Amino acid sequence: MALLDASARREFLTAHPGWELRGETITKTFVFPGFAEAVGFVSSVAVAAEKAFHHPDIDIRYRRVKLSLTTHDQGGLTHKDVRLAARIDSLAGGATG
Repeated sequence: MALLDASARREFLTAHPGWELRGETITKTFVFPGFAEAVGFVSSVAVAAEKAFHHPDIDIRYRRVKLSLTTHDQGGLTHKDVRLAARIDSLAGGATG
């Protein structure tokens, strides 16, 4: 799988507010009303990640969930990352981020 070029990266970031590019990783922090909602979201992300055979790094801090995506075996950002990020956005519900 090919790495995303600069144009594809910009296109994704424009279409998906809140995601940030840090080197070869995209990250976003979601904020939920409480801990239970944050954990529920992470459970939904886990199911989507398993179906995609692609797994984000997840950091839960009470009601904040930070997700990071990169394709390690390709050494950078690929379509797998942005497809899963778009799916994650659709799962976030009323979270701010």
